[in-house]
Order: sequence, then C-alpha cells, then structure tokens
Amino acid sequence: MIKVAVLGYGTVGSGVVEVLRVNQEIVNKHAGQEVELKYVLDLRDFPGDPVEEVLVHDFETIVNDPEVKIVVEVMGGLKPSYDFVKRCLESGKNVCTSNKELVAQHGTELLQLAKANSVNFLFEASCGGGIPIIRPLYSALTADKIDEVSGILNGTTNYILSKMASDGSDFESVLAKAQEKGYAERNPEADVEGYDACRKIAILSSLAFEQYVDYKDIYTEGITKITAADIKYAQTIGTSIKLLAVSRQSDKGTYAMVSPVMIDSSNPLFSVNNVFNAVYVHGNMLGSSMYYGRGAGKLPTASAVVGDLIEASKNVNQTVMGEGWNPKKLELMPLDEISGRFFVRISGSITEKLPAVEKVFGTVEPITVPSMEDEFAFITDEMTEAEYKEKANQTDGILSMIRARI
Repeated sequence: MIKVAVLGYGTVGSGVVEVLRVNQEIVNKHAGQEVELKYVLDLRDFPGDPVEEVLVHDFETIVNDPEVKIVVEVMGGLKPSYDFVKRCLESGKNVCTSNKELVAQHGTELLQLAKANSVNFLFEASCGGGIPIIRPLYSALTADKIDEVSGILNGTTNYILSKMASDGSDFESVLAKAQEKGYAERNPEADVEGYDACRKIAILSSLAFEQYVDYKDIYTEGITKITAADIKYAQTIGTSIKLLAVSRQSDKGTYAMVSPVMIDSSNPLFSVNNVFNAVYVHGNMLGSSMYYGRGAGKLPTASAVVGDLIEASKNVNQTVMGEGWNPKKLELMPLDEISGRFFVRISGSITEKLPAVEKVFGTVEPITVPSMEDEFAFITDEMTEAEYKEKANQTDGILSMIRARI
C-alpha cells in the first residue's frame, strides 16, 4: 500500500480526490498496489463532504508523517506551494503538481532536489491539462532531436478568438461571455496577456531542448489588441488567428515567443478551436506529431495529476525524469533577430498609399475587405523583426500588425 496526501481542495484538488475514488480499482491496478488517500490539506472546512474524514489544516502533519510517500500539490501560485513542495522533496516524498507557475520558476531547483533525494518531481498536468505531452518529451521522444515545440496552450484565449471568428464579435464582448461561462477568470490578465502560455512554453522548451529556458526571457504578447477587423481580414484570405506559443531551434540559434499568429489551413493547429489546446512537436527522426485535447478543466487536469501519481508509485525511490532538464540556462535569440512574415493593416485608399508602401516593403499583394473603406492590408515577405520595425517606422498609417505563418 502507498499513502498519498493532497495539498489543496479547490477545483483540481477535488478532481484528484474524485478520480482516486471513482477509478480506485484502475488506479490500484496500474500502480501495482493499493493507493490510499490519507490526507487532504486545506484551510477551509467542508461540512457534509466525505473529505472531512481525511481533512487536515496543518502542513506539518503531512510532511512529518513517514507513511506518506506521495504528495499532490494543486494549490497553485508560489506561496506557500514552493516551500511546501521543497520540504516534501527534502523529506524523501515524491511530488506531483499541476502548478505551471511553480514549475516554470523553480523547476530546475526542484528537479535537482528530487534527484538528490531519489524521489520524483512530476508535472504532467502543468501544461495542456489532460493532454499527455510532458511524459512524451522526457520519455517517448528521447531518441529524437526535437527542433520545434509550438502550440495553442491556453483555452481561454483560444475560446475568445474562436468566438470572435464565428460571431464577428469584438474582444471585450467575447471576454465577458467567457467570464460568464467560467472559461475566463474575473481577472483574466494571465490568460489574455499571454503569461500563462509563456510559462507553459518555457516548461516544454526546457524538456524538448534539454536545457533550462527562463520564461522571463520569452517575448510575450497577448490578444487584447486583436480586433473584429483583424478577424475579417484573416477570414477573407482563408486564415485564422491563434495565440501561439512557439519555440524553435535552427543553425542560427533558439528562439521562443508567445504572440497572436495568422495561420492557414496547411498548419495542423488551424482547426483547433474553442477551449481545446494542441501541441505540435517536430523531431529530426519523428517528423511532425500533434497532441490534442482539453487543456484545462477539473477532471482532465486531475486525470493527468493521477497519472503522475501512478508513475511515482511505481518509482517511489527512483527518479524517472533523469537528465531531461539540464540546469544550464539556454540563451535565446534576441527578438530583433527572429525572422518571419507580417500581416499589416494600413489606413487610406489603395490608390494613394500602395505606391508608398511598395517603395518601403517591395511589391505586395493588397488585401481588401468590402465592408472596410479607407484601409487595406498586405503580407510581407520574410524578414527579421528588426527589419520589419525599420520599414514600419518609414510607413505612415499602420493600424495593426500580426505575425503570419502562411
């Protein structure tokens, strides 16, 4: 028998308890032994909830109990999660977490601490909810040299952009609907400004490229400036706008970025809509593969956490992640050196403005939307971010710019 404690009885914590209860036989079978929930830590009381039988309010009860071999951290945030997780690892307890903020900021230290104590620090649920992506990166795909990981890593922003495209609505009205449905927090900043996706791509990049990627080094741009007009232009040319988190290696170096991107139907992420997430991985032997599913939610995330719990129960005194995350920091290319194409909207009539645009950007194919007078758009040839900025500074009337992978 192996005994488990859960830190936090919120949305994901209650989901973990539910998965352990409903799928008890399946969990025991795959763990190779009986898994018993001994404690649930929370500051609150839950009158009438069966969790009362195992509820404790003092973390010391858990960390000082030698019977507890696996601790599930689903409190979120850094305080007190970081201190609790660190003490558990130092006490020889395996830890499974869904806390992307914790992993992105302290993953290197906690993985080394787990290895030093011959236990595990596992975090499948920190990226993509119930989508299995962490384990493939540190286990199944280790024969490959991964040169790209990219994806739609935030369900809230994907829902908003999908609804803007299907309804023709503006950002603010769709955000309000997302908050009503529970898809967006009351304070949606972490989602709509791209911070959530930034932390996730930092974690995935650290595993894929086997060197620590600091999320603070990643250029991050959210979706708050995307307008209904931008969406109409995208639909006119058969593309869609997604908040993409991208990290890529080439002979020039490694870059990572989170930003809205215009993509066409040849991109496997084109049809990923609503609250769904997807992660695209490219390797030198594997080629392309994609992992798709619900990127958040109580039970999908809890299922991923319990999957880690089962993995830990089979390797209680053996670290399974090995050398998959090297503590040496990977230096990223400066934003100005990254190359790509750019979708640009310009105010004014084509007749008046196109000659000036082509003088700076070269020959371009103008894009127009019948309902929008006195403006047009175009897509540049490939150039660096620095080259685009220089040309944009020479061009009057630019209304917006969106990066394009078409």
